[in-house]
Amino acid sequence: MTDSLTAGDRRNTVAPHLVRIVGFLVCVEIASGILQGYYTPIFTDIADHLGIQDADVNWIEAAQLIVSALCVPLLARLGDLIGHRNVLLISTAVTAIGSWILAFAPSFTTFLIGWAIQGAYVVWLPLEVAIIYRRTTNTGRQALLTRRSAAILVGALELSVIIGALTSGALVESTSMTVLLMLPAIVVSICFVVIWFGIEDVPGRATGGIDWVGFAWITAVLGLLMAGLIAIRLDGPGSFLPWLLIIASLVLVVPFVQAERRIAEPLIDVDLMATRAQWPVQLTAFLFGMSVLGAQIPLSTFARTDPDVAGYGLGADAGFVSTLIGVYVVCLAIGAFTLPLTSRLLTPRGALIASSVLIAIGYALWIPFHDTTTQALINMGVAGIGSGALVAALPAAAAAAAPADRTGFATGMTNATKTVGGAIASSIFAIALASTGSLGDPTEGAAPLSGYLTVWAVCSVAALLAALALVAIPKTAFSDH
Repeated sequence: MTDSLTAGDRRNTVAPHLVRIVGFLVCVEIASGILQGYYTPIFTDIADHLGIQDADVNWIEAAQLIVSALCVPLLARLGDLIGHRNVLLISTAVTAIGSWILAFAPSFTTFLIGWAIQGAYVVWLPLEVAIIYRRTTNTGRQALLTRRSAAILVGALELSVIIGALTSGALVESTSMTVLLMLPAIVVSICFVVIWFGIEDVPGRATGGIDWVGFAWITAVLGLLMAGLIAIRLDGPGSFLPWLLIIASLVLVVPFVQAERRIAEPLIDVDLMATRAQWPVQLTAFLFGMSVLGAQIPLSTFARTDPDVAGYGLGADAGFVSTLIGVYVVCLAIGAFTLPLTSRLLTPRGALIASSVLIAIGYALWIPFHDTTTQALINMGVAGIGSGALVAALPAAAAAAAPADRTGFATGMTNATKTVGGAIASSIFAIALASTGSLGDPTEGAAPLSGYLTVWAVCSVAALLAALALVAIPKTAFSDH
């Protein structure tokens, strides 16, 4: 009966159904945006609440990013097998549990566990896009409807980041930390109910299983690498153990690659990742993650640092950090929305390169200009425009450089590699910002200014390296055929 419908009939049939689905999924992205914006203005307050240094908050972020990086390919594959809505429910339930742990965590260790678990939300948007793509089959406008729906979801996400940041900044002085941290947990719990009743269950279409061997290998590689970085923080760079762990993680990459090449449906298609049109995009995502994810906490703690005490910082309250985030997100949107124009003017590859250079300039400006709030807003604005363009362009570039049956994997990997880059950067920044105080005594001194200069320099250099990597892409790699 469906086959007998005309194109017009199919459009009329799918429109109300799609509007309903997108409406419910917008609620999910509102929760995601709140999670991504809510905590940043209050990281200094969280550090005080937990009795740790500002620098050690970076370890919390690193733990979540590593869990997120491992979740994306695993949960995406699981969604193909058992249904995307079911995996969306599972990841939302896990995120809610992590969020509630944060609200009542009695110690830094418990908070670290809760924050890591909360990272399951990173798979929400890919699953939502998959749900929409599946529901628009046989409409005659599947790609167009998916793009438009995804744009609505991303718009809701960016707006909610601002709302989350402004809310926590406004409430931090007027309520307890427990109550403050309960609000995101309540939002995510409501989100679970919305998905349960709003999105129908459609069985997965994929056959086969999950590449647990590949998952075990990549977990071992990232686990040893993070253990080595943590050991550097605890024992110092002169210790032998940290470097042994880091070297071991690099050595394990070889058997991991060999194992993935022997599997018909690998967790990570290493052969595709190595193609000339693909590896620069994935490397750019990794390097981009160092700034867009890894630098969030250092920027927040720097802005909150009192210059009369530390000799540097903006002495800003959580409300100003919320404003800084708002300006940054608006610039992200500008960069994303102007991408079609810059791509026409500079070519798609040229637009990627120009965006990377803008990020490099934005973070380089922090090195000489970091004394006033005006300078901070300008620096973040420049970096934000470049970052917004890359957020929008990288998944599309990866898809364009992949075979038709591997576009989902390629776009998902830009998210995963970006997250790994952010996790590694967060760990490095935690080491750079560590003061002479011990892990348990935050009163021994603030992070040195040289640590923040290192953060900005690393972000700037990483963006420049991304621009150089993108030069290696064939000029016609992203052209329309």
